[in-house]
Amino acid sequence: MKFGVVVFPGSNCDQDLVDAISLGMGQECVKLWHKDHDLQGCDFILLPGGFSYGDYLRSGAIARFSPIMQEVVQHANKGGYVMGICNGFQILTEAGLLPGALLRNANQKFICDNVYIKPVSTTLLPTRHLDQNKAYKIPVAHGEGRYHADKDTLRKLEDNDQIMFKYSSNIADTHDIYNINGSLLNIAGVANAQKNVFGMMPHPERAVDPELGNTDGRAIFESILDLVNA
Repeated sequence: MKFGVVVFPGSNCDQDLVDAISLGMGQECVKLWHKDHDLQGCDFILLPGGFSYGDYLRSGAIARFSPIMQEVVQHANKGGYVMGICNGFQILTEAGLLPGALLRNANQKFICDNVYIKPVSTTLLPTRHLDQNKAYKIPVAHGEGRYHADKDTLRKLEDNDQIMFKYSSNIADTHDIYNINGSLLNIAGVANAQKNVFGMMPHPERAVDPELGNTDGRAIFESILDLVNA
């Protein structure tokens, strides 16, 4: 299983992802430059967090036109796995690989904090082996993380089991919800209809190393690896 992390001008979580995958999970991982057209034989493409192209226009609006995104779109359309985290999630919505959009946080402020999320679907690669009753502590750091979509899109997400995570409290009660940024339906992550493209605002790569005091993010990567390597 070979992972590739795309690096855009302004990416600042690319090394975090590489370290989480290579050192934390023991998998092969390479960096992919935004101007290239070569995915280097990677099976799983990751778009990291940061401020691609300075977040001018809208977050991810310019990055979606990077040369390598042509290859990422083709990879996804052929059934290849793609996952965007934070700014990467924004890029995937701008590229049309994921439904909806990420708007300014409801409080109009940048939020940097530990939050709790709960898996909604058990049919998606990153949540396949997660406990739906557990609240996973995962850091967030974003100014535009409020998930928005029209009513028809939200209905399709629910009907097709495409909602990956919802924001929650830290209590093992599925009805106890804590929405940090105003996202509709408390959505923290979604998948495409084909269930091979995933996006989430929280940063699981920042919760892999025990030295950081939190390893809840490991479960998400382990879920990916367990299913793919099966």
